[in-house]
Amino acid sequence: MSFTTEASRAIRSTFVLWIIGAIIYPFMMITVGQIVFPSQANGSLIKDDQGKVIGSALIGQPFKSDRYFNTRPSTTSYSTADPKKDEAGILQTGVSGASNLAPSNSALLERIKGKDGDFNRLKTAGVQPTADLLYTSGSSLDPHITPEAARAQISRIAKARGIQPQQLETLINQNTDGRFLGIFGEPGVNVLKLNLALDALNS
Repeated sequence: MSFTTEASRAIRSTFVLWIIGAIIYPFMMITVGQIVFPSQANGSLIKDDQGKVIGSALIGQPFKSDRYFNTRPSTTSYSTADPKKDEAGILQTGVSGASNLAPSNSALLERIKGKDGDFNRLKTAGVQPTADLLYTSGSSLDPHITPEAARAQISRIAKARGIQPQQLETLINQNTDGRFLGIFGEPGVNVLKLNLALDALNS
C-alpha cells in the first residue's frame, strides 16, 4: 500500500472523527440536555413572578440583612465586586476559590473575631454562629447553608418581620435539600430559594 493511500486514509479518518467529536456529539448532548434537563442545562436559573432572572440555584448571593437568612461568608463577595474598584483585593485570585488562609492566620481571625467580624455581628443579632456562617466554602460561591445554620437565625428574622418562628421552621423544612441519592453529601438549604419563600410569606 502506497504512502499516498495511507496518508489519504489517515486524513479521512481524522476528518470523520473531528466531525463526530467536535460537531455531532456536542450538538447531540446539547439537544438531550435541553429536552431532558432544560433547567440544569441553562444554568438552573431562578426567576421571579414576572419571569425576570434573579439568580441561579447553583451560585450564592450575599444576604446580610436581619430580615433575611444570611449566607456563608465569601472571599469573593460571591463575585459581585467590581474589578475596577477592588480595593480589598477580593478578586485578585479570580472569581471563585477559597482564601487558603490557615486557622492561625491573623487575617482570618480578624475577619471572624475582629471588631467588625462575622462572629460579633451574629452574636449581636442574637444568632448562635455555626461553622458555615463563619467560614467560607471551598469555592466561595456555595448557595447553601446547613439546616442548623438556618434555624439559628429564626429568632432574629421572626423579630425583624413580626412573624411566628414556627412559620420560619416550616419554610426551612420545605426548602431543605436532602442527600444526593439519599447517601451522598449533607442536607442543605438554598439561601436564595429560602429568602424568596420568606418574601412570599410576607407578601
